[in-house]
Amino acid sequence: MLDGAGATRQLLVTGITRSGERVDLTHQASYQLSGPEITVVNEQGVIQSRADGEGRLKVRARGKDMVANVQVSGSSKQRPMNFNNDVIPIMSRFGCNASGCHGKAEGQNGFKLSVFGFDAENDYQALVMEGRGRRVFPASPEKSLLLLKVSGGMPHGGGIRLSPDEPEYATLRDWIRTGTPRGSDADPHVIGVEMIPDQRVLGMAHSQQLQVIASFSDGRSEDVTRLCSFQTNSEELAEVDENGLVQAGESPGVVAVMATYMGKVDVFQAIIPRADLIREYPDIAEANFIDRHVNDQLRKLGLLPSPPADDATFLRRVYLDIIGTLPTPVEARAFLEDEDPKRRARLVDRLLERQEFADYWALKWSDLLRVDRLALGHKSAFEYYRWIRDSIAENKPLDQFTRDIPLAEGPLRDSAAGVFYKAVGSPNKQASTLSQIFLGTRIECAECHHHPFERWSQNDYFGMQSFFTQVKFKGSPSGGVIFTEGSPETKHLRTGAPVFAYPLGDAMPDEHPPGDRRVALASWFTSGENPFFARNLANRTWAHFMGPGIVEPVDDVRLTNPPSNPALLDGLAENLVRNGFDFHQLIRTITSSAAYQRSSSVNETNARDEQNYSRYLFKQLEAEVFMDAISQTTGIEEKFDGVPEGSRAIQLWDSQVPHYMLKLFGRPSRVTACDCERISEPTVG
Repeated sequence: MLDGAGATRQLLVTGITRSGERVDLTHQASYQLSGPEITVVNEQGVIQSRADGEGRLKVRARGKDMVANVQVSGSSKQRPMNFNNDVIPIMSRFGCNASGCHGKAEGQNGFKLSVFGFDAENDYQALVMEGRGRRVFPASPEKSLLLLKVSGGMPHGGGIRLSPDEPEYATLRDWIRTGTPRGSDADPHVIGVEMIPDQRVLGMAHSQQLQVIASFSDGRSEDVTRLCSFQTNSEELAEVDENGLVQAGESPGVVAVMATYMGKVDVFQAIIPRADLIREYPDIAEANFIDRHVNDQLRKLGLLPSPPADDATFLRRVYLDIIGTLPTPVEARAFLEDEDPKRRARLVDRLLERQEFADYWALKWSDLLRVDRLALGHKSAFEYYRWIRDSIAENKPLDQFTRDIPLAEGPLRDSAAGVFYKAVGSPNKQASTLSQIFLGTRIECAECHHHPFERWSQNDYFGMQSFFTQVKFKGSPSGGVIFTEGSPETKHLRTGAPVFAYPLGDAMPDEHPPGDRRVALASWFTSGENPFFARNLANRTWAHFMGPGIVEPVDDVRLTNPPSNPALLDGLAENLVRNGFDFHQLIRTITSSAAYQRSSSVNETNARDEQNYSRYLFKQLEAEVFMDAISQTTGIEEKFDGVPEGSRAIQLWDSQVPHYMLKLFGRPSRVTACDCERISEPTVG
């Protein structure tokens, strides 16, 4: 059923094999129309209305035929056009309002659009009224500068974006011909999009055509596949072209493909197994719930796990992962001669009590929480670091550790967690930094426009910012003081409408929480019901011990970047909440799993697997750990400027201590909350 002038539909042709497997045949099929000339169909399976009536479509694929009825209505009735619904999607689809073209800060050649069309009013003004109105010419639409540029009729820095025979060109032409209507706020608007299919087992090197249906507030639906922007979260596993055709690669795994249309997103997930599935999958040992979830995924993908690591390998691995330090020869001999069946678990318990554990993990948290001497001053930075290290040394529950930061108040000498407010000085940065660290969610780009890859709007961003607008900092003879006062307003940057404090995922209330708004935020942040907090902490910890996170990057949790193993992430988060956010217990759980204790050797099934934990992946040592390992192995201590003799690199609370090797091997500068500051990839240096 096609309804409306120029309506299109991306056909999907699915074959079913003898084994019940579904395969996409859309681009292998041939299409033949019979009956009146009411539609046209191209080789990619896109059918477009021409005139009202009924016809038949014959589809042939792999020697099989099927016939479908085609019905077209309303082809001569042009619905009222709307700039938001008809023009902005085309600008977004063909990159006109992207940051590399007219959407960048200064625009391009005197023509500036808002990024991703977030400010439709200004975009309309720019297109219709700026430049003396020369960009559109209703008297002769084809002579409009807009159409001449995009179709190659005039030189265009962005190249030819549309040809005159494409339906999007016709839409722009008709919009200009009808007088460039702005439309009304009462006009129907997009309320959601649906990807079809939403999930599929996709063979290596196989393809899958996607279809995207938009739902409108007036109840109608429309195929918008041609107007969507598509993106994959792993180009190694699968690529997607501009028309929504997904092409699987040669590596097994789980990949997500995102479709974006008018700020609405949906996700298709492909499970890509090995070409040779294992018919009789062997029983695999499971030490705890982690292995059950990991092994379930390995079975689906046809991957066999590597054998367990030997004691010497486990010893070195667990020392480096837990305390960032190599075992001494004495410690190694003692462990390798120990015949206790529980020797590995007992070793983990001993390492958790060592001072190097607090040193190492304080270093890691100091990177995220911005312990920066240049920004904070020596005294404040050291007190901040000492609070972090003391919290780790006493195994403070992770929810309490997190809660201490937003709730900090009073003199900094008594509440060193409050130094965070000096390190990150503005309410908007405080909101986005804590969201990135403790929720794994990046909301910063929603300050200026709707998040391009997620559901977060500007309202959501300013709602989080509002929790921190009461916070003040002042100096005193005894040091800085953190306090809250008043009930300041937060207004939407573009509309000027008031925005009240509310957490991500909730609806905005009619007023701010009473009193110190941070109390409500801290309670929500650390709740076991929070859909982000426990999962983020579990994912960050898992990524440290296993290499790739279940969500990767670990601080980019979003609908369009789903976990590679959702059941595993849920299990880790539930276990963390059930154990009272006990960090030691989370480490015990991960390190006791068969997945963690696997060797790095490969077999014929898992040599290309870098996502599903069928083997233990090699990891680059952090700069400080590497420096200490060299000193420990050679027996030559390194002397660091400004710290006592014998200090080790993992004890350097000050990231500004000058040291060429640490800088060369990726020590972060601590100016953002992003894990990406610590460089782990090879560099020219």
